[in-house]
Amino acid sequence: MELLRTHIGTSLRSARTSQNRTLRDVARQARVSLGYLSEVERGQKEASSELLNAICQALGLSLASVITDVAHEIKTTESVKLVVVDAA
Repeated sequence: MELLRTHIGTSLRSARTSQNRTLRDVARQARVSLGYLSEVERGQKEASSELLNAICQALGLSLASVITDVAHEIKTTESVKLVVVDAA
């Protein structure tokens, strides 16, 4: 099971790299440290809603679109777990 912060970080990194932007550029625009943004992207830190919103804005994304994409990703990657019960 992957944590929510891992999915969010992956989504943010994907958006940043698809825009051909550096960590330094996005961190400066979002007013967060480069190290912090790197940790968020790697799923090592869980950003507060305020910081997550600032990062999204720096990337030209809405917070809602990131959350929606992450929710969809989680839904498609979750596996159904079957439990076999021995009737004997």
